[in-house]
Amino acid sequence: MKSSRREFLKAVGAAAVGGGAVGFPAVARAQARKGVPSEPVKVGVLAIRAGIAAAVGTAGLRGTEWWAERVNKAGGILGRPVQLIVEEESNPKDTVERYRRLILQEKVEVVLGGISTGVTLALGPVAEDMGAPWLSWDGTTQKGVEETMPNPKWAFKSVDNEFEAIVAAVLTAKYFKGIKTVAGINNDYSYGHDCWETYQHVLRRYTPDVKFVLELFPKLGVTDFTSHIASIQQAKPDLLMSSFWSGDTTIIMKQAAAVGLFKTMKAVFTTGGGVHDSLKKEFTPEGLLLGYNSMYFDDPKGSALLKQFVREYKAKHNEYPPYECDHAYFCAESFKAAAEKAYASAGQWPTKAQVVKALEGIEVESLSGRRSWRGDHIQMCNFFQGVTTHKNPYDFVTINPVEVMSTKVAMKPAGGKLLDWINATFPLKG
Repeated sequence: MKSSRREFLKAVGAAAVGGGAVGFPAVARAQARKGVPSEPVKVGVLAIRAGIAAAVGTAGLRGTEWWAERVNKAGGILGRPVQLIVEEESNPKDTVERYRRLILQEKVEVVLGGISTGVTLALGPVAEDMGAPWLSWDGTTQKGVEETMPNPKWAFKSVDNEFEAIVAAVLTAKYFKGIKTVAGINNDYSYGHDCWETYQHVLRRYTPDVKFVLELFPKLGVTDFTSHIASIQQAKPDLLMSSFWSGDTTIIMKQAAAVGLFKTMKAVFTTGGGVHDSLKKEFTPEGLLLGYNSMYFDDPKGSALLKQFVREYKAKHNEYPPYECDHAYFCAESFKAAAEKAYASAGQWPTKAQVVKALEGIEVESLSGRRSWRGDHIQMCNFFQGVTTHKNPYDFVTINPVEVMSTKVAMKPAGGKLLDWINATFPLKG
């Protein structure tokens, strides 16, 4: 749980703590290892906490806080307690300045976070200039990465954001056979455009005759989709695809239900599970394809760690955790593992460069299972999607069956070009 500034100072004996700091009591006191400083490890966090994406950003922060409390109860990192320094992710310009402040003024060892594509693409080159590891939760889309983070030394990127569109296209072909016409509604920025383009290319590899009859690109943050829904009704597609991932998912679902949109067509929400608690049964129908990104809270094969996290998250926040918790936990846990790995070689607290080297290829246990960083600084994990059902003890939809697909199978290899790889790889064999 969060502690006050006074409680934190008393617990860990630290010097002055900045206004954005979050400390956790070091319940299991541990002596710092030989060659390791005794003061707290400062970890910077960038999290969206306002606006339509606040639910996702807040979840990531909560996942990081849960990790920090867990680590501190176990004695910290090599005996050093963790201190989180939290800054707001907002627009690219302001977030870059806060990132610089974390590095230059707060002297953090690593920065975790970043969700918005616009923000993360702005942070990439700055991370290289600042010479400190940055582990992104999300927001690194295909074209932007090629332009701004082609061969990063300090930046560690999310899973290819288009991966969820790839999984959705594969499952569309599996569950919605006979689909002939498809419409798309996606946000008007790189993530929305990239997901729509990727979905089309993969689905065509399975269903060559499919026709894409309508594409809509409302601005991120728009809350009235009535005109868009009217256009969709007029186009009369067999299926609607959307990569909405935040509060707009819930909004369009409610507005679609008001006119009975999904009584006449199928639908795929590639990432709508990011706000799954809000997708109530009263307006979210059964039979949709719904994606949960890297973590499904109700995974029947989930680990003891996942079950503990879900149980404690629900007790504390009165809701169930979405995938951003997993991205955030993985980034934090992999930093800890890398620091410990580098220390084993160096015999002293590692430099930032040594931590970066140790991160490359490292694998750790995260909330969703084993996850790793590929050598080219890209996250590796499983993604979860499935068909919505009302047959559960909750007031919102869940999925059954649960489909799991690994980035090892359906994400382009290091150095590959996405569309070239799709054309050479799909349809998947076996």
